[in-house]
Amino acid sequence: MRIGLVCPYMWDTPGGVQYHVRDLAETLRGLGHDVEVLTPAESEESLTEPWMTWAGRTVPIPYNGSMSSVHFGPVSAARVRRWLREGHFDVVHVHDPAAPSIGLSVCMLAEGPIVATFHAATVRSKWLTVWGPMVRPWLEKISGRIAVSDFARRVQVEHLGGDAVIIPNGVHVDVFAEGPSLPGHTRGVDGPTIGFLGRYDEPRKGLPVLLEAMRTVVRRHPGAQLLIAGRGDPEALQELVGADLRPHVALLGELTEEDKAAFLRSVDVYCAPNLLGESFGVILIEALAAGAPIVASDLAAFSAVLEDGAAGVLVRRGDAAALAGAIGDLLVDPVRRAELSARGQEVAAGYDWSVLAQRILAVYETVIVPGGGEVTATGGEEILLTPDGPGRGTRRARVRR
Repeated sequence: MRIGLVCPYMWDTPGGVQYHVRDLAETLRGLGHDVEVLTPAESEESLTEPWMTWAGRTVPIPYNGSMSSVHFGPVSAARVRRWLREGHFDVVHVHDPAAPSIGLSVCMLAEGPIVATFHAATVRSKWLTVWGPMVRPWLEKISGRIAVSDFARRVQVEHLGGDAVIIPNGVHVDVFAEGPSLPGHTRGVDGPTIGFLGRYDEPRKGLPVLLEAMRTVVRRHPGAQLLIAGRGDPEALQELVGADLRPHVALLGELTEEDKAAFLRSVDVYCAPNLLGESFGVILIEALAAGAPIVASDLAAFSAVLEDGAAGVLVRRGDAAALAGAIGDLLVDPVRRAELSARGQEVAAGYDWSVLAQRILAVYETVIVPGGGEVTATGGEEILLTPDGPGRGTRRARVRR
């Protein structure tokens, strides 16, 4: 099958959607499918694989509590048309198509089967509130909709109408389950270690709540150490940590994929104190695959991944005292940590890309019309094939959840 994947966000800026598209592309190619990716990036040289096409640079704007990438204009449209024309795709799969970027352009210009995955979890989107009625006709060309969680599904239903089959984010489980630990941080051997990974200068990630909780944790466990990995301003973080916590905090910076896996295999407890804006939480699946017991805020998306507390400890978001109590209780209970680790690895197995890719392929097969031809770029009036003959719109398909 010829498959075109579209990532709307800067490829060389780490993020969950970028990792999702990358892993899906690699998995599908490993299954023998011909896959190409269209994505913006800082430069064309950032794209190291021959099956990746540069869509140009973007302009960052606030979107979904983070930063999105605006990418419109005649140059962008020309690149999209050329990619569609030369790709000869059986299906095009756009990620976050409602974001003001390249994915929306593809929906505007593509003619043929389009599948979309919705990742965003904004309860109220100013962008969709203002522009939703205008972009909806283009999004109605999507014939197969996927959401990474029930929350992401509800958001797109409320803003855009229609429904979506839920297929969550995936991980390569074996990458996290097997391998070395970080030097000097062997789980259960080198002292109590708590891990945090994320953009620590982004308020919604909740690091200040975790730091406040750590002040209580270190009084109960004087040898406890917090390992912080991710991007942000190190000087600002040091000021946030404060002199009292500095002996108990290690800043690791941005990690390679290999080092991230080692980091998750090293910590005694992984903490996700996020406050809002999470539609899924891939890092939780990665931590589960690595056998790390988890303490997380009770966001709906996190609760779903952790099976309402069966695969990890959930605490009220923003509650530093509850977070400190949960972390401290786990650190003194090796039996409970072992139970959570074992259950977590069972849960993670269901999120392996080998499993999820087959579900996504089933959606592709549902929307492709036998003998209907390939995806092409529109020119002038958009006349598409429907089951009843020529006309505006696309073939619609019902996907069972």
